[in-house]
Amino acid sequence: MSVLVVDVGTTGVRAAVVRSDATIAGFTYEPLPPSSPFAGLVEFDGAAMRDAVLRVAHAALKVSGSVQAVGITAQRASTIVWDSRTGEPVAPGLSWQDLRTVGDCIRLRGEKGLVFAPNQTATKLTWLTSNVEAARSPHARAGTVDTWVAAVLSKFSVHATDSSNAAVTGLADHSSLSKHQWSANVLRTLEINPALLPRITPTMSHVGDATALPGAPPIMAMVGDQQSSLVGQGGIVAGAAKATFGTGGMLDMYAGTATPSHLARTPNGTFPIVVYSQGDTLHWGSEAIMLTAGSNVEWLVSDLGLIPDAPSSEALAASVTSSDGVMYVPALIGMGTPHWDYGARGTLLGITRGTTKAHVVRAVLEGVAHRGADLLEASEADTGLRVERLRVDGGMSRNSVFAQALADATGRPVDVSRDTEATTLGAAFLAGVTAGVWDSLEQATALVRPLRTVEPTSPRAPSKVDGSSASTVARAQWHEAVRRARGWIPELSALDF
Repeated sequence: MSVLVVDVGTTGVRAAVVRSDATIAGFTYEPLPPSSPFAGLVEFDGAAMRDAVLRVAHAALKVSGSVQAVGITAQRASTIVWDSRTGEPVAPGLSWQDLRTVGDCIRLRGEKGLVFAPNQTATKLTWLTSNVEAARSPHARAGTVDTWVAAVLSKFSVHATDSSNAAVTGLADHSSLSKHQWSANVLRTLEINPALLPRITPTMSHVGDATALPGAPPIMAMVGDQQSSLVGQGGIVAGAAKATFGTGGMLDMYAGTATPSHLARTPNGTFPIVVYSQGDTLHWGSEAIMLTAGSNVEWLVSDLGLIPDAPSSEALAASVTSSDGVMYVPALIGMGTPHWDYGARGTLLGITRGTTKAHVVRAVLEGVAHRGADLLEASEADTGLRVERLRVDGGMSRNSVFAQALADATGRPVDVSRDTEATTLGAAFLAGVTAGVWDSLEQATALVRPLRTVEPTSPRAPSKVDGSSASTVARAQWHEAVRRARGWIPELSALDF
């Protein structure tokens, strides 16, 4: 028994089949980067995405054979509108990274008292319906990327999303989500026709059938990519947390089934999220966000030319025993949790005549690790839960210097995921349990074992629940570096979403 997973990320589309022993077969990947026609605008080609989804899904099935279920996981909040008669997009899709609605977010907060972030679906959909005539047609249908993938796989018989994706659109609130509904107040305020939107289903449910694939296997789960990664690393008990270090960074923690009082940003800069839902039960968590993670290493490669490629950062950083006092704050486009300072900028401190490129590269890896510790401390402060060990995935997780720096900055053991993209396993577990491949999520996630565990060289004292940092020299110096990096562009620092 096995499960096909289709995973659409920000820069590529992948498919793979997960067997009942959690091994992966038929992995297929196609790059599909977004485009940026102007600064701040980030778009994707929905038709190209459709074609890539079908190619990778068929290729994976050709290698692995028939499956019992399909799981869908995808980048969240990116928005697309299509014609229900033809299945063709009516405009370019707007990526979650697209910033064209910043002004709308500011205006709506001032005029309506509603808080939206430009990365959410809400203002993107409003922009599309205001600027594209076909998006206002009675035949128009809209959704996030998971919705688009489900439509494509079902030959457009399915128009649905799940609660984990719906929760980050800005179009639902904590009370409407409990009923698997959109917020009537938000739709009315934004003048969005409810007929445009997909139905909200439980994460673990039979959404429809993938009739575009051989055997028309049932689609048994839809889930946001970060939540899928958390489940894929066994994060289904209170206090379990994973951090994904890709282009940016996300730390997600499982909190339980108690419904939060709101979905707005919390005092320490994290956000309540739906990890997954089963039947009428929503499983909640917390998410902390790092705006740039691996992109700092790419900066070393493409812009500074200090290293030929990202993997080379490990060997060069390991060639010195420390950064020799050099500290780097990875704020190339601002800082997310806990500060949410869009005017902060990347900062390199402590340079001397003896500083080498090896020290700089090591400082960059350590700076991203310190940001990871910031996310962990903020998550613990907002949830009141302690994370005993941190699970990590994403491209940077394979870098041993970075993994050790993260263990040292957090003072926690770091479990490196065996699969760089644990999102595949998470979606497979959710769909597979629904289809009966596994009896429960507990049984499925028990199959997960880390590639390796990195212990901190000198464990820190436990962080206090109130969010105060442990009193180590490195962390104290880090906080001073952050103070100097913040507010560099005051106009951007004044923005608050």
